[in-house]
Amino acid sequence: MSRKWIHIPHVEGLASRQAHADLPPGTVEREIGKDGFFGPATQMIHPRPPTGWTSWEGPLRPRAFDCMQLPADGGSPWAASTLLHNAHCRLRFWRLATNMDHLARNADGDELLFIHAGRGDLYCDYGHLSIEAGDYVLLPRGTMWRLEVLEALQLLLIEASNGSYQLPDKGLVGEQAIFDPAMLDLPRIDEAFKSQAAQAGDSRVVIKRRNQLSTVTYPYNPLDALGWHGSLHPVRINVRDIRPLSSHRYHLPPSAHTTFVAPGFVVCTFAPRPFETDPGAIKVPFFHSNDDFDEVIFYHSGDFFSRDHIHPGMVTLHPAGFTHGPHPKALSRMHVQPKPMTDEYAVMIDAREAFDVGDAATAVEWAEYHQSWRQS
Repeated sequence: MSRKWIHIPHVEGLASRQAHADLPPGTVEREIGKDGFFGPATQMIHPRPPTGWTSWEGPLRPRAFDCMQLPADGGSPWAASTLLHNAHCRLRFWRLATNMDHLARNADGDELLFIHAGRGDLYCDYGHLSIEAGDYVLLPRGTMWRLEVLEALQLLLIEASNGSYQLPDKGLVGEQAIFDPAMLDLPRIDEAFKSQAAQAGDSRVVIKRRNQLSTVTYPYNPLDALGWHGSLHPVRINVRDIRPLSSHRYHLPPSAHTTFVAPGFVVCTFAPRPFETDPGAIKVPFFHSNDDFDEVIFYHSGDFFSRDHIHPGMVTLHPAGFTHGPHPKALSRMHVQPKPMTDEYAVMIDAREAFDVGDAATAVEWAEYHQSWRQS
């Protein structure tokens, strides 16, 4: 049976007719929405920030984790620390200081590597890619791969468990918006790839399936393709090549910055953009009750203008079910910003199903993060 949302736009009481702009003096806005930021929404007007709690009891609370405090993980992605996971998505953080001595193969889902720090070379079935900080590298499920390190690597691994990554529908703004698909780099069967393919000796492939590991040993290097053609392959894009949508009259929701979509979650990229210049437009993220999705942000680099006491390499988790938004210092700049542009890079994951928190993340948690909205 077909269906549709109940949709009767209505303005009640003291309110602005345009979301995220022209708020009544002395008020703040809170958005209640469905389907993350993709569905119907209502903007509530309040006389005070809806994050003014004085205490918190129970497990539903905003949480923050410092990946920079995690111990070294060793030479395999399967040793990486699990931060968060649900049926559709698994987030791990991995430090790699030396070359991998085996091939990895994820039989549970597509793997998205985000390079937080360092540089190196990735070799896979399809060829060779140079990698550096800020790169997304999308590896289709079943790809065999390994990394060689030129500078110690730190990576966020985002697994689409039992699923595949795709690009978002960019709708009215067209396929070339945010980034042109022509900006996606593919592995090449170049001299570096041919040289590694000729290396003699046994090769181990460590395969993850249902989060259990199996090892297959070959008497040769199975990364020995002579060529290929087709439309299934890894791709790479750097966050510096992402050109975020912006509006000088209206603060766009995070959904405008969607980079990849997968069953049950989306991956968005926050990149430097101009602040809104319209006097009536709010210039910070609006308070919102995202009651259908858990929201996760990995902070890569820059000045995270809506958060205090957050540094690169940290992860925040805002579970569905409570209102959140900018910290007090950021809220004081709701209408006037001291500089023309943001200068942050961050990766956001919005997930339909609730995340479970891994033991490794709990061990490096900032336990008082939920109190960081208090006025000092």
